[in-house]
Amino acid sequence: MTDSMEQAAARSVASGGTATTGVALPGPGTGRRAPRRRMSKRMKLVILNAVSIVGGIAIWWVLAESGLQLPTPPEVLQKAIQMWNAGIVQEDVVASLARVLTGFVLGTAAAIPVGFLMGWYTAARGLFEPWIQFFRTIPPLALLPLVLVLMGIGELPKVFVIFLAAFLACVISTYQGVVSVDRTLINAARVLGAKDGTIFARVIVPASTPFILVGMRVGLGSAWATLVAAELLAAQAGLGFRMQQAQIYYDLATIFVNIVIIGILGLAMDRLLLLAETKLTAWQERR
Repeated sequence: MTDSMEQAAARSVASGGTATTGVALPGPGTGRRAPRRRMSKRMKLVILNAVSIVGGIAIWWVLAESGLQLPTPPEVLQKAIQMWNAGIVQEDVVASLARVLTGFVLGTAAAIPVGFLMGWYTAARGLFEPWIQFFRTIPPLALLPLVLVLMGIGELPKVFVIFLAAFLACVISTYQGVVSVDRTLINAARVLGAKDGTIFARVIVPASTPFILVGMRVGLGSAWATLVAAELLAAQAGLGFRMQQAQIYYDLATIFVNIVIIGILGLAMDRLLLLAETKLTAWQERR
């Protein structure tokens, strides 16, 4: 009996198994497969973005060829080249960017300290919040006729409505960031002997930075949306002005050129803010 068991164990080992359990062992020609390299998240996003852009252009082309009154992508590209060679694109981009950047920077610069004051001091919240909530429910474009009457038809009214749009979007986000700071962090800093200035600089500002940057991104979108409408009134150059002129002559290709330019400029500026957010909030856990 013992001899038969030993012979069976020997045959099992010789065939690649184990003598005790009988579980098959990997043969000499088999080994653990090398783990597949996973595609990085950033590369995957880049590929998906490229696929989305190509797919969007393809859908646009199909709709234009199917009978809808839309210019095809080659027609828009040809029109853009003509406008570039004539210097129209450069003039309009410079005019619109100057208005957007001026209003956006001024609006953000005013919104951040006001938001901090509202979130940190109860008195400031009581004084500012009713007016901010009041004007936040009124679209800045609804104030444009009044602004034109009070400020004239120059650059000031256009920049002002852009400033107002950026300010209202950013101030609420900044205020929300301050009031959302964990009270445990503030109390721990006080226990360690930190004064209000130190707590504000070392706790409140870093914790509120993600909210501020999100508000800036929302404010940037509001600034571009307000710009197009502001340039429809009493402008001599700009992307919105050019779209209005093209509408009069039913020049759809020119309208599409300016739409694409606005989209590209807005996307580029948003990506810059997103990059700044990534750098400034590197401590924050992300998915």
